[in-house]
Amino acid sequence: MALMISVSGIRGIIGEDLTPKNLVSYTQAFAAWVTKGRVGEGRPKIVIGRDTRPSGVQIVPLVAETLALSGIEVVDLGVATTPTVELVVTENGADAGIIVTASHNPIEWNALKLLNRSGEFLGPDELADFLSIAETESFTPARWDEIGSTVSDKTADEMHLGKILSLPFVDTDMIDRAGLSVLIDAVEGAGSAVVPELCSRLGIGRVETFACGGTGIFPRNPEPIADNLSETVSRMKESGCDFGIIVDPDVDRVALIQEDGELFGEEYTLVACADYYLKKFPGTVVNNLSSSRALRDIAQRYGQKCVSAKVGEANVVTIMKEERATIGGEGNGGIILPSLHYGRDALIGIAIFVTAFAEWRAGRSDAEEKTLSAFRKTFPAYFMAKKKLEVSIPKEELAGLFAKIAGSHPDAVADTRDGLKLDFPEYWVHLRASNTEPIIRIYTEAKTAEDADRVADAFMREISSVR
Repeated sequence: MALMISVSGIRGIIGEDLTPKNLVSYTQAFAAWVTKGRVGEGRPKIVIGRDTRPSGVQIVPLVAETLALSGIEVVDLGVATTPTVELVVTENGADAGIIVTASHNPIEWNALKLLNRSGEFLGPDELADFLSIAETESFTPARWDEIGSTVSDKTADEMHLGKILSLPFVDTDMIDRAGLSVLIDAVEGAGSAVVPELCSRLGIGRVETFACGGTGIFPRNPEPIADNLSETVSRMKESGCDFGIIVDPDVDRVALIQEDGELFGEEYTLVACADYYLKKFPGTVVNNLSSSRALRDIAQRYGQKCVSAKVGEANVVTIMKEERATIGGEGNGGIILPSLHYGRDALIGIAIFVTAFAEWRAGRSDAEEKTLSAFRKTFPAYFMAKKKLEVSIPKEELAGLFAKIAGSHPDAVADTRDGLKLDFPEYWVHLRASNTEPIIRIYTEAKTAEDADRVADAFMREISSVR
Protein backbone atom coordinates (compact mmCIF):
# COMPACT_ATOMS: atom_id res chain seq x y z
CA MET A 1 0.00 0.00 0.00
CA ALA A 2 1.30 3.47 -0.89
CA LEU A 3 1.47 6.32 1.60
CA MET A 4 -1.82 8.20 2.04
CA ILE A 5 -1.01 11.86 1.38
CA SER A 6 -3.62 14.58 1.82
CA VAL A 7 -4.45 17.68 3.83
CA SER A 8 -4.73 15.20 6.72
CA GLY A 9 -0.98 14.54 6.50
CA ILE A 10 1.47 11.84 5.46
CA ARG A 11 -0.03 8.59 6.70
CA GLY A 12 1.07 4.95 6.43
CA ILE A 13 1.84 1.65 8.12
CA ILE A 14 5.04 1.41 10.14
CA GLY A 15 7.57 -0.95 8.53
CA GLU A 16 5.75 -1.02 5.20
CA ASP A 17 5.35 2.40 3.61
CA LEU A 18 5.98 4.76 6.52
CA THR A 19 9.73 4.10 6.68
CA PRO A 20 12.59 6.00 8.31
CA LYS A 21 13.65 7.17 4.84
CA ASN A 22 10.17 8.56 4.10
CA LEU A 23 9.91 10.20 7.50
CA VAL A 24 13.25 11.95 7.10
CA SER A 25 12.57 12.98 3.51
CA TYR A 26 9.14 14.49 4.20
CA THR A 27 10.41 16.18 7.36
CA GLN A 28 13.27 17.76 5.42
CA ALA A 29 10.79 18.91 2.77
CA PHE A 30 8.53 20.42 5.42
CA ALA A 31 11.45 22.27 6.99
CA ALA A 32 12.34 23.65 3.55
CA TRP A 33 8.71 24.65 2.91
CA VAL A 34 8.50 26.46 6.26
CA THR A 35 11.80 28.23 5.68
CA LYS A 36 10.88 29.21 2.13
CA GLY A 37 7.69 30.98 3.12
CA ARG A 38 9.01 32.54 6.29
CA VAL A 39 9.15 36.25 7.11
CA GLY A 40 11.24 37.28 10.09
CA GLU A 41 14.61 36.97 11.72
CA GLY A 42 16.20 34.05 13.49
CA ARG A 43 15.67 30.36 12.96
CA PRO A 44 12.19 29.04 12.12
CA LYS A 45 10.35 27.39 15.00
CA ILE A 46 8.24 24.21 14.69
CA VAL A 47 6.13 22.68 17.48
CA ILE A 48 5.84 18.89 17.59
CA GLY A 49 3.64 16.57 19.66
CA ARG A 50 2.47 12.99 19.47
CA ASP A 51 -0.25 10.61 20.53
CA THR A 52 0.64 7.61 22.68
CA ARG A 53 1.06 4.84 20.09
CA PRO A 54 4.45 3.14 20.65
CA SER A 55 5.95 4.00 17.26
CA GLY A 56 5.68 7.70 18.10
CA VAL A 57 8.31 7.29 20.82
CA GLN A 58 10.90 6.60 18.12
CA ILE A 59 9.46 8.81 15.37
CA VAL A 60 9.43 12.05 17.36
CA PRO A 61 13.22 12.10 18.05
CA LEU A 62 13.86 11.24 14.40
CA VAL A 63 11.63 14.07 13.25
CA ALA A 64 13.01 16.52 15.83
CA GLU A 65 16.64 15.83 14.95
CA THR A 66 15.90 16.04 11.23
CA LEU A 67 14.26 19.42 11.78
CA ALA A 68 17.19 20.64 13.88
CA LEU A 69 19.67 19.47 11.23
CA SER A 70 17.61 21.49 8.76
CA GLY A 71 18.11 24.65 10.81
CA ILE A 72 14.84 24.56 12.77
CA GLU A 73 14.26 25.36 16.45
CA VAL A 74 12.00 22.59 17.76
CA VAL A 75 9.53 22.76 20.65
CA ASP A 76 8.68 19.20 21.74
CA LEU A 77 5.42 18.89 23.71
CA GLY A 78 5.73 15.14 24.19
CA VAL A 79 2.32 13.48 24.38
CA ALA A 80 -0.22 16.12 23.36
CA THR A 81 -3.60 16.23 21.69
CA THR A 82 -3.83 17.47 18.12
CA PRO A 83 -5.83 20.59 19.13
CA THR A 84 -3.29 21.36 21.85
CA VAL A 85 -0.46 21.38 19.31
CA GLU A 86 -2.58 23.61 17.07
CA LEU A 87 -3.04 26.09 19.90
CA VAL A 88 0.62 26.07 20.92
CA VAL A 89 1.71 26.95 17.38
CA THR A 90 -0.18 30.24 17.55
CA GLU A 91 0.45 30.91 21.24
CA ASN A 92 4.22 30.51 20.79
CA GLY A 93 4.35 32.41 17.53
CA ALA A 94 5.78 29.32 15.85
CA ASP A 95 6.12 28.95 12.11
CA ALA A 96 4.48 25.52 11.87
CA GLY A 97 3.61 22.31 13.71
CA ILE A 98 3.82 18.56 13.30
CA ILE A 99 1.64 16.06 15.15
CA VAL A 100 2.86 12.46 15.04
CA THR A 101 -0.48 10.68 15.03
CA ALA A 102 -2.59 8.53 12.75
CA SER A 103 -5.72 9.67 14.59
CA HIS A 104 -8.39 6.96 14.42
CA ASN A 105 -6.29 4.50 12.37
CA PRO A 106 -5.22 1.20 14.02
CA ILE A 107 -2.03 0.94 16.05
CA GLU A 108 0.21 -0.17 13.15
CA TRP A 109 -0.38 3.18 11.44
CA ASN A 110 1.26 6.50 12.14
CA ALA A 111 1.49 9.83 10.38
CA LEU A 112 2.88 13.33 10.20
CA LYS A 113 0.02 15.81 10.48
CA LEU A 114 1.35 19.12 9.20
CA LEU A 115 0.25 22.56 10.44
CA ASN A 116 0.94 26.00 9.00
CA ARG A 117 1.83 29.11 11.03
CA SER A 118 -1.87 29.58 11.88
CA GLY A 119 -1.93 26.18 13.60
CA GLU A 120 -4.16 24.81 10.84
CA PHE A 121 -3.77 21.93 8.40
CA LEU A 122 -2.20 22.83 5.11
CA GLY A 123 -4.67 24.01 2.51
CA PRO A 124 -4.63 22.53 -1.03
CA ASP A 125 -2.21 25.16 -2.40
CA GLU A 126 0.12 24.87 0.59
CA LEU A 127 0.05 21.07 0.33
CA ALA A 128 0.85 21.19 -3.39
CA ASP A 129 3.82 23.51 -2.74
CA PHE A 130 5.13 21.26 0.04
CA LEU A 131 4.75 18.11 -2.07
CA SER A 132 6.60 19.76 -4.96
CA ILE A 133 9.55 20.31 -2.63
CA ALA A 134 9.34 16.71 -1.41
CA GLU A 135 9.13 15.21 -4.91
CA THR A 136 12.05 17.25 -6.27
CA GLU A 137 14.03 16.94 -3.02
CA SER A 138 14.56 20.69 -3.06
CA PHE A 139 16.05 20.82 0.39
CA THR A 140 19.52 20.98 1.90
CA PRO A 141 20.76 20.37 5.45
CA ALA A 142 21.91 23.25 7.60
CA ARG A 143 25.61 24.13 7.96
CA TRP A 144 27.23 23.18 11.24
CA ASP A 145 26.74 26.70 12.64
CA GLU A 146 23.09 26.89 11.52
CA ILE A 147 21.86 23.69 13.18
CA GLY A 148 18.82 24.19 15.42
CA SER A 149 18.01 22.67 18.80
CA THR A 150 15.13 21.01 20.62
CA VAL A 151 13.50 22.22 23.82
CA SER A 152 10.82 20.46 25.85
CA ASP A 153 7.56 22.17 26.88
CA LYS A 154 5.31 20.44 29.43
CA THR A 155 2.93 23.37 29.98
CA ALA A 156 0.75 22.91 26.90
CA ASP A 157 -2.12 20.96 28.51
CA GLU A 158 -2.49 23.55 31.27
CA MET A 159 -2.53 26.37 28.73
CA HIS A 160 -5.25 24.61 26.70
CA LEU A 161 -7.41 23.83 29.72
CA GLY A 162 -7.00 27.35 31.06
CA LYS A 163 -8.23 28.87 27.82
CA ILE A 164 -11.29 26.60 27.76
CA LEU A 165 -12.20 27.16 31.41
CA SER A 166 -11.91 30.95 31.02
CA LEU A 167 -14.47 31.12 28.20
CA PRO A 168 -17.45 33.19 29.39
CA PHE A 169 -20.13 30.59 28.67
CA VAL A 170 -18.43 27.77 30.63
CA ASP A 171 -20.30 27.79 33.96
CA THR A 172 -18.48 25.45 36.34
CA ASP A 173 -20.74 26.36 39.27
CA MET A 174 -23.82 25.34 37.29
CA ILE A 175 -22.15 22.09 36.24
CA ASP A 176 -21.20 21.38 39.86
CA ARG A 177 -24.81 21.94 40.96
CA ALA A 178 -25.99 19.47 38.31
CA GLY A 179 -24.31 16.65 40.23
CA LEU A 180 -23.12 14.85 37.11
CA SER A 181 -21.08 11.67 36.82
CA VAL A 182 -19.16 10.53 33.74
CA LEU A 183 -17.24 7.54 32.40
CA ILE A 184 -14.30 8.45 30.13
CA ASP A 185 -12.76 6.16 27.49
CA ALA A 186 -9.58 7.63 25.98
CA VAL A 187 -8.61 4.37 24.20
CA GLU A 188 -5.18 4.67 25.91
CA GLY A 189 -4.49 7.70 23.73
CA ALA A 190 -3.38 11.30 24.21
CA GLY A 191 -6.58 12.14 26.10
CA SER A 192 -5.88 9.69 28.91
CA ALA A 193 -4.88 12.37 31.42
CA VAL A 194 -6.19 15.63 29.99
CA VAL A 195 -9.81 14.56 29.41
CA PRO A 196 -10.41 13.38 33.01
CA GLU A 197 -8.67 16.52 34.26
CA LEU A 198 -10.92 18.73 32.15
CA CYS A 199 -14.06 16.97 33.36
CA SER A 200 -13.04 17.34 36.99
CA ARG A 201 -12.25 21.02 36.57
CA LEU A 202 -15.52 21.62 34.72
CA GLY A 203 -17.30 20.58 37.90
CA ILE A 204 -18.33 16.99 37.19
CA GLY A 205 -18.48 15.39 40.63
CA ARG A 206 -17.66 11.78 39.77
CA VAL A 207 -15.19 10.97 36.99
CA GLU A 208 -14.68 7.28 36.20
CA THR A 209 -12.05 6.19 33.66
CA PHE A 210 -11.63 3.28 31.27
CA ALA A 211 -8.65 2.79 28.92
CA CYS A 212 -7.05 5.96 30.29
CA GLY A 213 -3.62 4.59 31.17
CA GLY A 214 -1.92 6.33 28.25
CA THR A 215 -0.13 3.13 27.16
CA GLY A 216 -0.85 3.58 23.45
CA ILE A 217 -1.84 -0.08 23.20
CA PHE A 218 -5.37 0.40 21.95
CA PRO A 219 -7.76 -2.17 23.50
CA ARG A 220 -9.99 -1.97 20.41
CA ASN A 221 -10.19 -0.33 17.03
CA PRO A 222 -9.68 3.30 18.08
CA GLU A 223 -12.28 4.90 15.83
CA PRO A 224 -15.10 5.98 18.19
CA ILE A 225 -18.02 4.45 16.31
CA ALA A 226 -20.73 2.05 17.50
CA ASP A 227 -19.14 -1.13 16.11
CA ASN A 228 -16.03 -0.56 18.25
CA LEU A 229 -17.61 0.46 21.55
CA SER A 230 -19.37 -2.64 22.89
CA GLU A 231 -17.04 -3.03 25.90
CA THR A 232 -17.22 0.68 26.67
CA VAL A 233 -21.01 0.52 26.58
CA SER A 234 -20.92 -2.41 29.02
CA ARG A 235 -18.65 -0.47 31.36
CA MET A 236 -20.99 2.49 31.07
CA LYS A 237 -23.99 0.43 32.15
CA GLU A 238 -22.04 -1.04 35.08
CA SER A 239 -20.79 2.36 36.23
CA GLY A 240 -24.20 3.94 36.74
CA CYS A 241 -22.81 7.22 35.38
CA ASP A 242 -25.03 9.87 33.82
CA PHE A 243 -23.15 9.67 30.53
CA GLY A 244 -19.94 8.52 28.88
CA ILE A 245 -17.31 10.35 26.86
CA ILE A 246 -15.14 8.66 24.23
CA VAL A 247 -12.30 10.37 22.38
CA ASP A 248 -10.05 9.12 19.61
CA PRO A 249 -6.26 8.78 20.13
CA ASP A 250 -5.41 12.38 19.20
CA VAL A 251 -8.53 13.93 20.78
CA ASP A 252 -10.01 15.85 17.88
CA ARG A 253 -13.24 13.83 17.96
CA VAL A 254 -15.69 13.11 20.76
CA ALA A 255 -18.56 10.63 21.04
CA LEU A 256 -21.08 10.25 23.87
CA ILE A 257 -22.93 7.38 25.51
CA GLN A 258 -26.29 7.87 27.20
CA GLU A 259 -27.16 6.51 30.62
CA ASP A 260 -29.12 3.66 28.98
CA GLY A 261 -26.07 2.49 27.03
CA GLU A 262 -27.24 3.89 23.71
CA LEU A 263 -24.93 6.16 21.76
CA PHE A 264 -25.96 9.80 21.70
CA GLY A 265 -24.85 9.80 18.06
CA GLU A 266 -21.58 11.35 16.93
CA GLU A 267 -23.51 13.59 14.53
CA TYR A 268 -25.48 14.98 17.45
CA THR A 269 -22.38 16.09 19.35
CA LEU A 270 -22.09 19.03 16.94
CA VAL A 271 -25.88 19.47 16.83
CA ALA A 272 -26.14 19.77 20.63
CA CYS A 273 -23.12 22.09 20.86
CA ALA A 274 -24.44 24.31 18.07
CA ASP A 275 -27.91 24.47 19.63
CA TYR A 276 -26.44 25.72 22.91
CA TYR A 277 -23.92 28.07 21.32
CA LEU A 278 -26.32 29.71 18.86
CA LYS A 279 -28.56 30.72 21.75
CA LYS A 280 -25.64 32.66 23.21
CA PHE A 281 -23.85 33.73 20.03
CA PRO A 282 -26.04 33.71 16.89
CA GLY A 283 -24.33 33.27 13.54
CA THR A 284 -23.69 30.96 10.62
CA VAL A 285 -22.83 27.32 11.27
CA VAL A 286 -20.76 25.10 8.99
CA ASN A 287 -20.61 21.33 8.65
CA ASN A 288 -19.48 19.01 5.87
CA LEU A 289 -21.43 17.26 3.14
CA SER A 290 -21.58 14.03 5.17
CA SER A 291 -23.18 15.70 8.18
CA SER A 292 -26.74 15.40 9.45
CA ARG A 293 -29.62 17.56 8.30
CA ALA A 294 -30.28 18.10 12.00
CA LEU A 295 -27.68 20.89 12.10
CA ARG A 296 -29.54 22.70 9.31
CA ASP A 297 -32.75 22.38 11.31
CA ILE A 298 -31.06 23.78 14.43
CA ALA A 299 -29.68 26.75 12.49
CA GLN A 300 -33.14 27.46 11.10
CA ARG A 301 -34.56 27.31 14.63
CA TYR A 302 -32.50 30.39 15.44
CA GLY A 303 -32.91 32.06 12.06
CA GLN A 304 -29.31 31.34 11.08
CA LYS A 305 -27.63 29.89 8.00
CA CYS A 306 -26.07 26.43 7.70
CA VAL A 307 -23.42 25.92 5.02
CA SER A 308 -21.80 22.61 4.03
CA ALA A 309 -18.17 22.18 2.95
CA LYS A 310 -16.23 19.32 1.43
CA VAL A 311 -15.22 16.69 3.97
CA GLY A 312 -11.98 17.46 5.77
CA GLU A 313 -11.06 19.86 8.53
CA ALA A 314 -9.12 22.20 6.23
CA ASN A 315 -12.12 22.45 3.89
CA VAL A 316 -14.54 23.18 6.74
CA VAL A 317 -12.20 25.81 8.18
CA THR A 318 -11.93 27.54 4.80
CA ILE A 319 -15.73 27.86 4.54
CA MET A 320 -16.01 28.91 8.20
CA LYS A 321 -13.62 31.78 7.56
CA GLU A 322 -15.41 32.79 4.36
CA GLU A 323 -18.78 32.76 6.16
CA ARG A 324 -17.42 34.15 9.44
CA ALA A 325 -19.14 31.23 11.12
CA THR A 326 -19.83 31.21 14.85
CA ILE A 327 -19.35 27.45 15.27
CA GLY A 328 -18.84 24.47 13.01
CA GLY A 329 -17.24 21.11 12.64
CA GLU A 330 -17.75 17.68 11.17
CA GLY A 331 -20.32 15.02 11.88
CA ASN A 332 -17.71 12.62 13.24
CA GLY A 333 -17.75 14.45 16.56
CA GLY A 334 -15.27 17.17 15.65
CA ILE A 335 -16.17 20.61 17.03
CA ILE A 336 -14.52 23.82 15.77
CA LEU A 337 -14.94 27.00 17.82
CA PRO A 338 -13.28 29.98 16.10
CA SER A 339 -13.19 32.04 19.31
CA LEU A 340 -10.69 29.45 20.63
CA HIS A 341 -8.96 28.28 17.44
CA TYR A 342 -9.71 26.95 13.97
CA GLY A 343 -9.29 23.23 14.62
CA ARG A 344 -11.43 20.24 15.58
CA ASP A 345 -11.13 20.04 19.33
CA ALA A 346 -12.73 17.35 21.48
CA LEU A 347 -11.84 19.26 24.64
CA ILE A 348 -13.84 22.35 23.71
CA GLY A 349 -16.58 20.04 22.43
CA ILE A 350 -16.75 18.40 25.85
CA ALA A 351 -16.87 21.78 27.60
CA ILE A 352 -19.70 23.08 25.43
CA PHE A 353 -21.66 19.84 25.64
CA VAL A 354 -21.38 19.42 29.41
CA THR A 355 -22.41 23.06 29.93
CA ALA A 356 -25.39 22.60 27.60
CA PHE A 357 -26.49 19.41 29.34
CA ALA A 358 -26.15 20.97 32.80
CA GLU A 359 -28.15 24.04 31.76
CA TRP A 360 -30.90 21.87 30.30
CA ARG A 361 -31.08 19.82 33.52
CA ALA A 362 -31.26 22.99 35.59
CA GLY A 363 -34.31 24.08 33.62
CA ARG A 364 -36.20 20.85 34.33
CA SER A 365 -38.46 20.34 37.34
CA ASP A 366 -37.65 17.67 39.90
CA ALA A 367 -40.49 15.57 38.51
CA GLU A 368 -39.15 15.63 34.95
CA GLU A 369 -36.67 13.18 33.50
CA LYS A 370 -33.17 14.66 33.43
CA THR A 371 -31.30 11.91 31.61
CA LEU A 372 -29.09 12.30 28.58
CA SER A 373 -31.50 10.15 26.57
CA ALA A 374 -34.26 12.66 27.36
CA PHE A 375 -31.96 15.52 26.36
CA ARG A 376 -31.30 13.76 23.04
CA LYS A 377 -35.03 13.78 22.25
CA THR A 378 -35.06 17.57 22.20
CA PHE A 379 -33.21 17.56 18.86
CA PRO A 380 -34.53 16.76 15.36
CA ALA A 381 -34.67 13.01 14.78
CA TYR A 382 -32.61 11.64 11.90
CA PHE A 383 -30.72 8.38 11.59
CA MET A 384 -27.46 7.75 9.80
CA ALA A 385 -25.63 4.72 8.47
CA LYS A 386 -21.88 4.92 7.93
CA LYS A 387 -20.29 2.10 5.99
CA LYS A 388 -17.20 1.54 3.92
CA LEU A 389 -16.24 -0.58 0.95
CA GLU A 390 -12.67 -1.62 0.19
CA VAL A 391 -11.76 -0.78 -3.40
CA SER A 392 -8.77 -1.09 -5.69
CA ILE A 393 -10.01 1.55 -8.14
CA PRO A 394 -7.55 4.41 -8.77
CA LYS A 395 -8.89 7.70 -7.47
CA GLU A 396 -8.79 9.23 -10.93
CA GLU A 397 -11.32 6.63 -12.13
CA LEU A 398 -13.81 7.22 -9.33
CA ALA A 399 -15.30 10.30 -11.00
CA GLY A 400 -16.51 8.12 -13.88
CA LEU A 401 -17.97 5.59 -11.46
CA PHE A 402 -19.81 8.28 -9.53
CA ALA A 403 -21.09 9.86 -12.76
CA LYS A 404 -22.69 6.56 -13.76
CA ILE A 405 -24.35 6.24 -10.36
CA ALA A 406 -25.62 9.84 -10.49
CA GLY A 407 -27.07 9.19 -13.93
CA SER A 408 -29.09 6.32 -12.50
CA HIS A 409 -30.82 8.65 -10.01
CA PRO A 410 -32.25 11.64 -11.91
CA ASP A 411 -34.71 12.28 -9.07
CA ALA A 412 -31.90 13.36 -6.72
CA VAL A 413 -30.00 16.63 -6.48
CA ALA A 414 -26.36 15.73 -7.18
CA ASP A 415 -23.38 17.48 -5.60
CA THR A 416 -19.98 16.46 -7.00
CA ARG A 417 -17.72 18.78 -4.99
CA ASP A 418 -16.52 15.86 -2.88
CA GLY A 419 -17.21 12.48 -4.42
CA LEU A 420 -20.95 12.27 -4.99
CA LYS A 421 -23.79 13.37 -2.73
CA LEU A 422 -27.31 12.54 -3.85
CA ASP A 423 -30.00 14.49 -2.01
CA PHE A 424 -33.43 12.88 -2.13
CA PRO A 425 -36.55 14.36 -0.49
CA GLU A 426 -36.63 11.78 2.32
CA TYR A 427 -32.95 10.83 2.58
CA TRP A 428 -29.47 11.48 1.23
CA VAL A 429 -26.40 9.42 0.40
CA HIS A 430 -22.79 10.57 0.17
CA LEU A 431 -20.14 8.47 -1.59
CA ARG A 432 -16.51 9.53 -1.34
CA ALA A 433 -13.01 8.12 -1.39
CA SER A 434 -11.26 8.23 1.97
CA ASN A 435 -8.20 10.47 2.26
CA THR A 436 -6.55 8.08 4.71
CA GLU A 437 -7.52 4.55 3.60
CA PRO A 438 -8.13 2.69 0.27
CA ILE A 439 -11.90 2.65 0.74
CA ILE A 440 -15.09 4.32 -0.41
CA ARG A 441 -17.12 5.68 2.48
CA ILE A 442 -20.90 5.41 2.17
CA TYR A 443 -22.85 7.78 4.40
CA THR A 444 -26.65 7.86 4.38
CA GLU A 445 -29.31 9.60 6.44
CA ALA A 446 -33.04 8.97 6.64
CA LYS A 447 -35.94 9.32 9.08
CA THR A 448 -35.51 5.79 10.42
CA ALA A 449 -32.43 3.70 11.15
CA GLU A 450 -33.81 0.90 9.00
CA ASP A 451 -34.18 3.17 5.99
CA ALA A 452 -30.69 4.61 6.41
CA ASP A 453 -29.22 1.12 6.59
CA ARG A 454 -31.25 -0.09 3.64
CA VAL A 455 -30.13 2.82 1.46
CA ALA A 456 -26.48 2.30 2.42
CA ASP A 457 -26.63 -1.40 1.55
CA ALA A 458 -28.34 -0.62 -1.76
CA PHE A 459 -25.62 1.81 -2.79
CA MET A 460 -22.87 -0.59 -1.71
CA ARG A 461 -24.38 -3.15 -4.08
CA GLU A 462 -24.70 -0.52 -6.80
CA ILE A 463 -21.03 0.49 -6.47
CA SER A 464 -19.96 -3.15 -6.71
CA SER A 465 -22.12 -3.81 -9.75
CA VAL A 466 -21.06 -0.67 -11.63
CA ARG A 467 -17.34 -1.16 -11.07
